[in-house]
Amino acid sequence: MIRAARGRGSGHDRPRPARLSPLDHLRTGASGLRARPARVVLSALGIAIGIAAMVAVVGISASGRADLEATLERLGTDLVTVAPGTTFFGGDATLPEDARGRIGRMPEVDRTSQVEQVGGAKVYRSDLVPAGESGGISVHGVDVDLLDTLRARTALGSWFNGATTDHPATVLGASAAERLGVHRITPDTLVLIGGEYFSVVGVLAPVELAPELDNAALVGQEVAEQVLGADGDPSTIYVRTDPERTAQVRDLIGRNANPERPNEVEVSRPSDALAAGQAADRTLQGLLLGLGGVALLVGGVGVANTMVISVLERRGEIGLRRALGATRGAIRVQFLVEAMALSLLGGVFGVALGALVTGVFALLRGWPFALPWWAGAGAVAATVAIGAVAGLLPALRAAAQHPVEALSAD
Repeated sequence: MIRAARGRGSGHDRPRPARLSPLDHLRTGASGLRARPARVVLSALGIAIGIAAMVAVVGISASGRADLEATLERLGTDLVTVAPGTTFFGGDATLPEDARGRIGRMPEVDRTSQVEQVGGAKVYRSDLVPAGESGGISVHGVDVDLLDTLRARTALGSWFNGATTDHPATVLGASAAERLGVHRITPDTLVLIGGEYFSVVGVLAPVELAPELDNAALVGQEVAEQVLGADGDPSTIYVRTDPERTAQVRDLIGRNANPERPNEVEVSRPSDALAAGQAADRTLQGLLLGLGGVALLVGGVGVANTMVISVLERRGEIGLRRALGATRGAIRVQFLVEAMALSLLGGVFGVALGALVTGVFALLRGWPFALPWWAGAGAVAATVAIGAVAGLLPALRAAAQHPVEALSAD
């Protein structure tokens, strides 16, 4: 009876393994990282590179979209351009001289302005420049109201006024001024256009909705006809419409510009080209995201490799902990937490690096900084998941070791 009581008492008083709190597991996992700082840094770097690449791609894409939205908000999406297309036989069509007047009488149209490209007129800095080195700069006769219609601005000097539009004066596009070496404007700043010297009164800032004007020398329409031999036929008509009726105007404007041959009129909306360019950039961004994903996968393999080596090197520690009462579950959680903490460290550093790259790129391009919150949160969550997957097998392997074998192997 006494023996049986002892047996029952010894079974009742058998010590149970202590349960570790989540904070205890975290401290135990972190101690393994602190013991090998160099290896931790190198392993976390692989994760960080992949995360930084992906965050930077998302951030740069978002910043580009923010800049596009700001540009379209400033310039408007209500600008329509009308240009001559091709004839039925494939030749170059022309717009009638009164095309602008007919378009301007449309009730949906707010304002219009036209330009005429002057064929055969070359632009040089002086008569000492060889004839074959004109730089491909075109010449356009313009109206005074063109600047307001395009919502463009001058970077240097001023735009045409009532006096300069009737005299040999020119306003250069941004690229044309760069090619001609015009970086400042004085009363003596002259360029040679069509064999005649013109005074440079201004330089345009880049015109987003009419990039064809960036590499052009603009002169008043009357001067273009009287001095350079222009014939008065518009090459492009810029039309500002009621924003809510722009699509309707695009369908009707060809028939108003050239009622006899509406099929020879080419109508477009420059803002669509800007949006299309942004869409084309997204193809490249998808490729970069794929490369970032590959780098992230390589980083996950590096974490798995680090954890496997860590298990092999720490068999003595594992055996000692098991001999002191640590359960298989505690050992498993320890190494799993260690792998996840290692990945989390790389993920946080990668997000910070990606945000820095995005900020620098946006600053250099003059874009607003934009980084969606979900990019950083998703990146950190992805790294933790990768750490869990990468550390699962080493954690199971560590927990499976017998205490005696682990101690004898040390």
